[in-house]
Amino acid sequence: MPFFNGLIALFISMQITSESGNQLLFAILGASASYIAVPAAMRHAVPEANPGLFLPMALGITFPINVMIGIPFYYSIILINA
Repeated sequence: MPFFNGLIALFISMQITSESGNQLLFAILGASASYIAVPAAMRHAVPEANPGLFLPMALGITFPINVMIGIPFYYSIILINA
């Protein structure tokens, strides 16, 4: 989901601004929304859910993947469309 959200945010930002830095930041924020919101939403939506499962999934897996793969991926798309 972070890649999907990041791409949507990136394409929206390309319509709003021509600054590559702004486009990249907008894509990163769009991609990170899924792992920022999930822990709080899970805690309220499913109170019996084990935080030992959903917190590591959101922060231990999704965040590093977005940093290592997502940011370079979004930046390469920005460079191709520049």
